Amino acid sequence: MSGHYESSYREPLILGDKSYHDITEDIARPIEGKANKHWYVAFYISLAAMLWGFGCIFYTVGTGIGVWGLSKNIGWAWDITNFVWWVGIGHAGTLISAVLLLFRQKWRMAINRSAEAMTIFAVFQAGLFPIIHMGRPWNGYWVLPIPNQFGSLWVNFNSPLLWDVFAISTYLSVSLVFWWTGLLPDFATIRDRAVKPFQKKIYALLSFGWSGRAKDWQRFEEVSLVLAGLATPLVLSVHTIVSFDFATSVNPGWHSTIFPPYFVAGAIFSGFAMVQTLLGIMRKVTNMEAYITRLHIEYMNIVIILTGGIVAVAYATEFFIAWYTGSPYENYTYLSFGAEAGAYGWAFWSLMIFNIIIPQILWIKKFRRSFVVSFLVSIAINIGMWFERFDIIAIVLSKGQLPSTWWRFEPTFVDVGIFIGTIGFFFVLFLLYARTFPVIPTAEIKTILKSSGENYKKLRDENNEH
Repeated sequence: MSGHYESSYREPLILGDKSYHDITEDIARPIEGKANKHWYVAFYISLAAMLWGFGCIFYTVGTGIGVWGLSKNIGWAWDITNFVWWVGIGHAGTLISAVLLLFRQKWRMAINRSAEAMTIFAVFQAGLFPIIHMGRPWNGYWVLPIPNQFGSLWVNFNSPLLWDVFAISTYLSVSLVFWWTGLLPDFATIRDRAVKPFQKKIYALLSFGWSGRAKDWQRFEEVSLVLAGLATPLVLSVHTIVSFDFATSVNPGWHSTIFPPYFVAGAIFSGFAMVQTLLGIMRKVTNMEAYITRLHIEYMNIVIILTGGIVAVAYATEFFIAWYTGSPYENYTYLSFGAEAGAYGWAFWSLMIFNIIIPQILWIKKFRRSFVVSFLVSIAINIGMWFERFDIIAIVLSKGQLPSTWWRFEPTFVDVGIFIGTIGFFFVLFLLYARTFPVIPTAEIKTILKSSGENYKKLRDENNEH
């Protein structure tokens, strides 16, 4: 069946007998009305974490990088773990939105906006870490390939760290344009409904003069498809390049050809998990229970099972290759007590439990469709993916080829504080976004509405009107 009517056998994507007007009201309510108590609770917790993190950042910059638990051998540890973790989370957002748009999936409409916003905010958090890691952030412009007062001081174009800068900034720009383009019709809706002149002015600026003519919609569709087509390969390239930071080195446990596909699969895995976490929170703070349904949660969980499987195969491949090469260094990193029972055994087993064992419960349909179970599993996956990055970095760097380079990394309260601060900052941005921007695309969600037509027919039948 085409048009606005769905099969009566298929589970609806929008619950309740909603009319077109109800949808507009529901989506505009969080912006025009007052926030509910769930929003305030989440916001104040996030704000406290953010302020603590900012305090730790000021302390780091004022005192020096020595306040972190680094040594001459482990110059990267906690901060680069966080960087890769945030970049990974930032990946899935645009991918979910772009790929599902290209495949014309109707269920993307309730989740794409949150996923795209997540990308932008996560990349912001990731970008903080290289800047703080410099120790002197005010000299940050030295890393840009621009003519400068030092004559021929140029960046190293052969370094994957520089490719990172280009890949992530390109990805951020495309994601930002893609996200903003999708928001234009909704900004225009809020602009037309606004009562306060100031609010009207702000949303008029944000909507770029959207008028809703057929020509506007035609261009909107075309631009969305072009950007989705651009964003999809970008997603694959960005995390591939992040993996090159490790894979192009000669450290045992790093120079591995499986890193690019394994990092991409891990990024999508952790990104989908973070979208699940955000949807769980957003349903409550914006009262969107009718639009983010069990069906959405189930579809997301199916993708999590798939990408989780790919990640598990990648782990198995790493262990097999470590054994197959017969290199004592590789063996030590992967197979001896280096990982499983050494100083970082707790991190290794946390990774295995959170990333491979816990997600298996999603094979059971009852759990796969449960909001609470999905929320808890998504948090477990994000913890597991953080440990994965920590293991890759800390275990490898703590045991070099020479015993004189052996060192055990232990984070300080500043390391932990900055990380918790970025999580707080991320949620502060997300919660403010949920109060100022429409979190679900109004016009797109109306295209899949089954109930308005059904309601009309029901009324007509009751009143015998034609």
